[in-house]
Formats: sequence, C-alpha cells, structure tokens
Amino acid sequence: MSALKNRRIVLAARPKGEPKDADFRLEELDVPVPEDGQVVLRTLYLSLDPYMRGRMNAARSYAKPAELNEVMPGATVSEVVESRTPRLSAGDIVLSYAGWQEYAVAPGAALMKLDPTAAPVSTALGVLGMPGMTAYTGLLNIGQPKEGETVVVAAAAGAVGSAVGQIAKIKGCRAVGIAGGEAKCSYVRDELGFDAAVDHRSPHFAAELKAACPAGIDVYFENVGGAVLKAVAPLLNDFARIPVCGLISQYNLASLPEGPDWSPALMTLTLTRRLTLRGFIVTDYASQSGDFHRDMSAWFRQGRVKHREHIVEGIENAVAAFQGLLKGENQGKLLVRF
Repeated sequence: MSALKNRRIVLAARPKGEPKDADFRLEELDVPVPEDGQVVLRTLYLSLDPYMRGRMNAARSYAKPAELNEVMPGATVSEVVESRTPRLSAGDIVLSYAGWQEYAVAPGAALMKLDPTAAPVSTALGVLGMPGMTAYTGLLNIGQPKEGETVVVAAAAGAVGSAVGQIAKIKGCRAVGIAGGEAKCSYVRDELGFDAAVDHRSPHFAAELKAACPAGIDVYFENVGGAVLKAVAPLLNDFARIPVCGLISQYNLASLPEGPDWSPALMTLTLTRRLTLRGFIVTDYASQSGDFHRDMSAWFRQGRVKHREHIVEGIENAVAAFQGLLKGENQGKLLVRF
C-alpha cells in the first residue's frame, strides 16, 4: 500500500475553563506500517462526548488523562484498509478507539466487527453503543424504575438522556425531560414520546418542572448538575434514586462557583427523604453488555427507541463541534464524519 498521510488532532495544552482553539493542534504525519496482528483503519465516524472534557485535565479521575501532544482519545467507527490478521479483512467495518484522527494502526484483537446490515454503523457510537448502554445500565441498576413512577432526565435531547426517557416509557413510567430551548423540548416530547419536556432556560423553569411532575420525582437521571439539580431537589420523593451520570454544567469551571454552599441542603434532603445518590461509569456494568445489546437492538428494530444524530463534516471541524457540545448546541448524538 502506498504511504498514507494522517491528519490528527492532539491536545496541545490543558484547558483552563472552556477549551480554546489553542488547546488543540491539527497535525499531519505518515501512517505507520502495520505489524503482524495489526490493521490500518480509516475513520468513518468519530464520537464526541462530554466525558472528554474531564480527560483533558491532569487531575485524578476514573480514566487516564489525555496526554499532551498525543492524539485526543475517542471512540470511532472505522473501515479496515489493510489487515495483517486473519480476524479481519480490508473493507470490514469495526468499532474502534482510534481517537481524533483520520487513520490509525490498531491490534486486530482489540476491534469489534460491525454488521452494516443490522443497523447503521454510526449507531454503534450512539443508541446501540456506549451512550445507549450508559442510559440502560444507569437507569435500570441505580434508578430501578417501577411502573407508574415519574422519571426525570436532564439533557434529555442528548444521546444518553434521550435513551433514558424512552427506556423509562418502555418500563411503564412517566418520563419528563429537561432540555435547553423549545426546539429540543419539542423533539423530546413530540418525536421521542416523553410525557412532558421542560425548558431549563425558561425564567419559570422551577415552577414549570413542578407542574410537569404533579406526583413528585421518583428517579432523577443526572447529566447536568448546577441550577437544574437545585430545581429538581425539592420535588424528589421519599426513597428517590439519582443515578449521577454527568455534570456538564460544571466541566468548564476553573474554580468553585461563588455563592452560598448548597451542599448542606442537599445532604439534609438525602437524609430526610432517604435518597439514593450514586455516581457511575458505564464500564461498571461491562458484564451487562449482552443484555444491553439484546434489549436495545430489539427496541430499536421495533421502533420503540428512536434516535437522532448531529453530524459535523471533517476533522478540521471537530474542535468547534466539541466546544459547542459543552454549550448544549448539539441535538442528538454528536458525530464527526470523515
């Protein structure tokens, strides 16, 4: 194979507050020659996800920080263009972790072959991939929704939140979504089938959320934190369960927010209403991958779970797309198509 040129985005500096253009660098270099057992991959789709902001920091977390001057990590759907393993052939489509780059060399044993006839391959990064499994495992294991209960989910128009509400409906619950702007609320309510959607940008957000949850809240799937959590907290019923998946409102904070310390009020609620408040990472439930793929694939085929993809073209637009993701500009699963 003739020498290939790879364009990749590396982390040039650790962001302070909102990620800036200067925190990244677009590079071009040769694609390495694969060794035995390896394949050369051409990226078709790159997944952009909020968790990536945390990996740009040097602080200890659940995942290793991204390295400076190395390619930004991220899940991808890729095409095999050269193979030196009998497991895969040129033209195969695989789920990989190639990161923010056009080409990559990877061990064939680490890749999962996808069936393009079963579902659009991009769904392996969304509703049938990590975001969908995050929704499935967090809601069912920690939220433990019961028929007739009220399930509220923040960032309801996003990849995880949209799946949470639809699974809640399948389980016989009342699903209430919180999203930013009327367009997203209409999508959540009218296309995804939530019972109600509340705009957190509304000046009457707290009152509108209360009206949408006349029986209180039994499960709150947390993706946002901040002011949204403060509006939710007074509505939590006794023994409510709160899976904490993300805190996107806080990811760009360079220091603790000013104002009174709200933690005593939250802890008092946790005690008096006997709340279950638990953070989780999707890999905590890796053993349930088979259950997730069985159930979600069936619901997807049956049309019981719908999804939307927000697609940006070209690696040169990945940084701007990620910056927009942290501001809530996407609607649905954010992907970069190459």
